Amino acid sequence: MGAAQDFITFMEGAGVLTFGDFITKSGRKTPYFINTGNYKTGEQIAKLGEFYAQAIADSGESFDILYGPAYKGIPLAVSAAVSLYRDHGINVPYCFNRKEKKDHGEGGELIGTRPKDGDRIAIIEDVVTAGTAVRESLALLHGVADVTVTALFVSVDRMEKGTGELSALDELRETLGIRVYPIITVRDIIAAMPEGDWRISAMEGYLKQYGAVK
Repeated sequence: MGAAQDFITFMEGAGVLTFGDFITKSGRKTPYFINTGNYKTGEQIAKLGEFYAQAIADSGESFDILYGPAYKGIPLAVSAAVSLYRDHGINVPYCFNRKEKKDHGEGGELIGTRPKDGDRIAIIEDVVTAGTAVRESLALLHGVADVTVTALFVSVDRMEKGTGELSALDELRETLGIRVYPIITVRDIIAAMPEGDWRISAMEGYLKQYGAVK
């Protein structure tokens, strides 16, 4: 388990990964919940950036800009870019969008490095459920320049069905050609639990009902 166990412990300690009875945005009853809005200290966001930077470095992906969609993707892009430079010697340009239109100053929808035609973009997100936000990011980026989104980095792959039988992440892989790299999967979370833990059967039952085909 190693790094996966470290990340799970980190999420639980920050109150980001919790267990109980929850209802997802799509109306599914789930025994676990991931709320990345609970990262709220300098230490936590610095550590989170380290985990993402390691995943990016390990992926071997080569890209021109790291894009973090507002709002949760903004601190992810910044902290990961800092850690990539500090810990891995990789100097990555980054940008993020503003949700409010601005017609003064520098204007525009993006802040940071502005993509140009031919750029390869990697998106950094927290958790992808249906893939809707990623598709919105693609539309925004393609409206700025003729770019290619090559990779997506996320905290957790919930391994649930998206709009069809595939997981949301597999749909992105197969329909849009985006390579997806989760730091951990829900299977990692289950594997980290002590044998006989009540949460294992609850999570296995959830995956049996909502888990993706592959």
